[in-house]
Amino acid sequence: MQPDAQMQPLLMLPEILVFGGALVVLIGGSFLPRRRLWWTRVTAGAALAGAAIVAVVQLMGTDSTAFDATFSVDTATGVARIIAALGALLVVIVAGEEIGGSARESETYALLLCSTAGVLVLAGADDLLVLATGYLLAGIPLYALIGMVRSPRGAEAAMKAYLLGALSGILLLLGITVLYGITGATRYDDLAARLTDGPTAIIAAGLVSVLTGLMFEAGGVPAHFWIPDAAQGANGSTAMFLTTIPKIGALIALYRLATVLPDTVAWPLVVALFAVASMTLGNLAAFWQHDPRRLLGWSTVSQVGYLLVPVAVVGRSDLALPSLLFYLAGYTATNIAAFAVTTALPERREIGDYRGTARTHPWLAGALVVALLGLLGTPPAAVFVGKLTTASAAWDGGAAWLAVAVFINTLISLFYYLRWIVPTFTPAPAGLPSTDAPSARRWPTGVAVVTSGVSVAFGIAAGIIWN
Repeated sequence: MQPDAQMQPLLMLPEILVFGGALVVLIGGSFLPRRRLWWTRVTAGAALAGAAIVAVVQLMGTDSTAFDATFSVDTATGVARIIAALGALLVVIVAGEEIGGSARESETYALLLCSTAGVLVLAGADDLLVLATGYLLAGIPLYALIGMVRSPRGAEAAMKAYLLGALSGILLLLGITVLYGITGATRYDDLAARLTDGPTAIIAAGLVSVLTGLMFEAGGVPAHFWIPDAAQGANGSTAMFLTTIPKIGALIALYRLATVLPDTVAWPLVVALFAVASMTLGNLAAFWQHDPRRLLGWSTVSQVGYLLVPVAVVGRSDLALPSLLFYLAGYTATNIAAFAVTTALPERREIGDYRGTARTHPWLAGALVVALLGLLGTPPAAVFVGKLTTASAAWDGGAAWLAVAVFINTLISLFYYLRWIVPTFTPAPAGLPSTDAPSARRWPTGVAVVTSGVSVAFGIAAGIIWN
């Protein structure tokens, strides 16, 4: 039911809080001395926490639409809001110790909030123009965030992200133009009624263009090349954010679009091929990485492949949406835990540098093992249940070969996760960082321990419910 016009802005209150918080942080940071920029951190955290609370309240209500049915407020939107807001809040907490007191602290928080607001818009978009707006708002701040690190590696990563982002944005807008041109509509319910009569080849071209554009935000094939470089070249909190939060909006946006695509186009096969390509290429490329953050960057490319599996069976399995939402929640907690460990120990930029960590930093070593085994899909971590439910959705939706691909790629990924775990419990020779480095950063350590625990708790709770 369409709500009253006076109530429509309230339906988007989480998005308003996050974007409004970004403006307050940006303007306020311009007037505060550097020693008081921690106020902008508090403001950013309050905006994100408020958005999460409002999202929980709205999730308990009935499904609605806002602004002439161009934005949906339903279960998918509510869960995306909660995951994205809480995930971004954890990033702000980690960033507080990493960049606290720096000259660009307030600008970093403002960019994080702007991108998060775009992710929330993407998740609820029920119109191609709203989709484009959310895409640009979520993506453009990432270029500046990556470039905050003044180093050759950071500059290269920012340039690569910008070029791929610009190309992907052009493809997204081209796809939207094509779909609008053959239907005369941008709203999803109108598209569902009119796409069935359109030329199949043109619809397929528009779909592939939109899908490729969204893959930039998600970090999947074929627009994935910027992810490993950005994860390696950016600071820890930025790498944590860009490998986690944008995926939430992009994948739910793709899910919504898939619900209106006609059967005349073999879109499930297109999405399935993107899924297999992402999980396979990400896993194989991660084999040869020595930098932990670059390894996690390729890992996140592979995770997009698993997350695309339920999208490929939309309309053919009732497990599609629940498995996607749960996987996103579990992945967010687990990936943040892994990156928090690398941020807590920033001087360790080679896997071999983690030798002896179990002795010098046992809590971090434990969180790292839980996070890496969680990303692998080992029970009882949440990602295990996520992979199990996505494979079940593929099987239930008549795509058993996709379930097999998930299983095979999970086995393949075992090697490179173990490459990082084994040195952590290997005694370090004298002179390595693990024996003479300063103590780990406190807030990233706390976030790593808490989120790894949340990942296990999610997995256990979901296992009980599943049974």
